[in-house]
Amino acid sequence: MSGHSKWSTIKHKKGAADAKRGKVFTRILKEITVAARLGGGDVASNPRLRLAVDTAKGANMPKENWERAIKKGTGELEGVTYEEVQYEGYGPGGVAIIIEAVTDNKNRTTPEIRSCFTKFGSELGAMNSVAYLFTKQGQIVVDAGVSEDKVMEVALEAGADDVQDQGGAWIITTSPEAFQTVKDAVDAAKLPVLEAQIIKAAANEIHLEGPKLSSFLKLLDALEDNDDTQNVWHNADYEEAEE
Repeated sequence: MSGHSKWSTIKHKKGAADAKRGKVFTRILKEITVAARLGGGDVASNPRLRLAVDTAKGANMPKENWERAIKKGTGELEGVTYEEVQYEGYGPGGVAIIIEAVTDNKNRTTPEIRSCFTKFGSELGAMNSVAYLFTKQGQIVVDAGVSEDKVMEVALEAGADDVQDQGGAWIITTSPEAFQTVKDAVDAAKLPVLEAQIIKAAANEIHLEGPKLSSFLKLLDALEDNDDTQNVWHNADYEEAEE
């Protein structure tokens, strides 16, 4: 996903990801396995697992697939042991980038991520080199077909921080702590959710255009194409050409 919340950019990246359905499923299953290992296999008492399962359902993943991933995470079934890894660095134009990865072999993943940066004249940095530029935030994207009054009523009464119209969708933002409560309220109201997750939001953005934007987008694609990448966050601001 992109690092800022303009729905036009999110939609573009989501479309590219959806075109690779197998890769989408793999990433969701990894997240379910890790969430179950860290917080247990009870969806009701494990918020991270609950969100991952909701994502699986939204992607029309067969129930047996995600149930098997839970059992692998809890140890009921044998499976690969995954490790969460975070990479940070600077891309073209000085854009700050965070990559969240889940891997069964860090010694394979780290050189692959570093190679992506090097290929596009960028640099992989040390831990916490750019993390301070981002804060965790809940984000729920609701289809623009719903009225503003309805979205506002449901979201704000449930404890959301803000609701904005961005590029053809309503973007609901929350604190990480209020995220699940707001999402439950949105689901109960049957609002059409396009996407919901805890993101890393940048306080300040860097505008890119021309050759620097072109290089950045190629780097972004390379990072997101890596099999171990779960999310990519950045503080770039740009307008993509219509396809």
